[in-house]
Order: sequence, then C-alpha cells, then structure tokens
Amino acid sequence: MSASSPATETNLDVQAVKAYLLSLQDHICSSLESVEPSARFKEDAWDRPNGGGGRTRVIAGGDVIEKGGVNFSHVMGDNLPPSATADRPELAGGRFEAMGVSLVIHPNNPFAPTSHANVRLFIVYKEGMAPVWWFGGGFDLTPYYGFDEDCIHWHQTAFDAVEPFGEGYYARFKTWCDEYFYLKHRGEPRGIGGLFFDDFNEGSFEQCFAMMQAVGNAYTEAYLPVLKRRKDLPFTEQQRDFQLHRRGRYVEFNLVFDRGTHFGLQSGLGRTESILMSLPPEVRWTYEYLVESGSEEAKLTDYYLTSKDWLNLATLG
Repeated sequence: MSASSPATETNLDVQAVKAYLLSLQDHICSSLESVEPSARFKEDAWDRPNGGGGRTRVIAGGDVIEKGGVNFSHVMGDNLPPSATADRPELAGGRFEAMGVSLVIHPNNPFAPTSHANVRLFIVYKEGMAPVWWFGGGFDLTPYYGFDEDCIHWHQTAFDAVEPFGEGYYARFKTWCDEYFYLKHRGEPRGIGGLFFDDFNEGSFEQCFAMMQAVGNAYTEAYLPVLKRRKDLPFTEQQRDFQLHRRGRYVEFNLVFDRGTHFGLQSGLGRTESILMSLPPEVRWTYEYLVESGSEEAKLTDYYLTSKDWLNLATLG
C-alpha cells in the first residue's frame, strides 16, 4: 500500500489514538519541566461548538526555556480546506477529523537549539467511500551554533525510532524533512532536519499508529540530552543577536510555507493563538544582515545547514 493512496479501513480505534496523544502531551511537558527550574506550563483548555477542542500548554520566561508550547488539538469540519485537498481532489467536500500533538521549544541560550515535533492523525469521511485515513509526524532541530555531537545524537535517535518499522524509513523520512523544512526564498534549510512524514498509511492502521507512537516517544529522548548539555553555556550579546536574527528564518518558514499553519488558519476550526504559539517571543530582522566569513556564525550555514548525512549511512551502505 503506497503513501500516495490513503488507506481505507472501517475499524479505526480513534479513541486509542486520542488517549495516546493526551498522554504524550503530559509526558513531554513533565520532561521539559524537569530541566526548567523557574517556569511551568500553563494550560488553556478550549472547546469547539460543533465538537472537538484542545489543550494548549505554554511556558514562558523560564531560566532555560524562553518560550515553548505543547498543543493537543482534536477538530472536526464539514469541508476539507484547500491545503488538505491540493494533492487529493477526490476527497474535496468530505467531512474530516484531525487530531495531533504539536510543539515548539525556544530556549534562552543561543547554544541550545530550537526544537519542533508533531504527530497527527487525519481521517476523511465522504459519502459512498470508506473512511480515508493517514498519519503524519516527525521532529526537527534548529541550532544557532552547531555541535556535531548534538546532530549525531539527534539523528541516531530518529533512526532508532523508525528503522524497526521498515528498512529505509529513516533515510526516506530524513530526506522528506530536509526537503519540507526548506526556505526557498533564502535557499537554505531551516535546521539540521530529523524526520518528517505525511499521508502515511503503509500497512494496517495499528502498524501505522505504532510507528507514530515511536516517533512521538523519541522526541524527548532526542532533545533533552542536547538541551541539558547547552542550556548553561556562557554566551555574549553578539551571540544572542545572531540567535534573534536566525529566529527570523523560523518565523518566515512557519508563516509562508508550513502546511499545518495554513491548514489551521484556512479551516477556521483551529485556534489562532494555539496555531501561532510556535513563534518565538523575540526575533530580529536587519536589512542585508550578514555575518563575517569564516566565523562561527557563518559555519552554521556553511557546514551545519547542508542536509548532511550525519550517520554516514551512504558510506556504510
């Protein structure tokens, strides 16, 4: 069964997926709070009149985490928005149900990278058709000052999460991540990548759900060691300034290219504050901002943001 042909099954344990996503949100929040001494997540629970709702959890002003959000949402609608039907016109006009956990963490320290993760389930109900479903998800890392050790750990954790489900999944989802999180107008990736998959339905619903869980569970295993290593390193005002300028790239991607942002805003069923929680609290743009050639700042784009094969799989293969 190919990912381009969404699976159709009638026995879908949607409640099991929802229960997992809620528990994942709890786990991620408690794990992040374990390394944050001064701030805690605040929850904003919300409901939709026609069913569904969510739990938005935001943390801000901490010693380690400048701003972060871990959001669970479960929404339904009568018509798929354009962002969801572009590649599957036969589903236009169908009712849909979408649920997922999405998160972004922006640390204070420029040496601690921003991280993003998302796992989700999408189901379309259309008269005359069995329900059409697919999973999606992944996690990616956006450093400002890179460390090989962190990049290798991040990608090794990604490899370990998905490779048991199918040989070649890591390489495939890594490439997808590199291609998706790419700023075309800048000609550069957003970060060092990780995993990204969408429209995924290869195998049974249970098998795909299991892989989504493996990806969701791997996020804290990938990120917490990196955050712990970098959160207390001393930094200068110049390094902070570079971090704020690079955050501009993050904002540009999320507002211009991100399909999840577009889906939430186009459908009218998401919650704007929750959708935009991924944006950093401080960001800076300077006209024709340049860094010195050969500097540590230049090394970010010259060396780290180059879609590298961090696990040397090409040479091993």
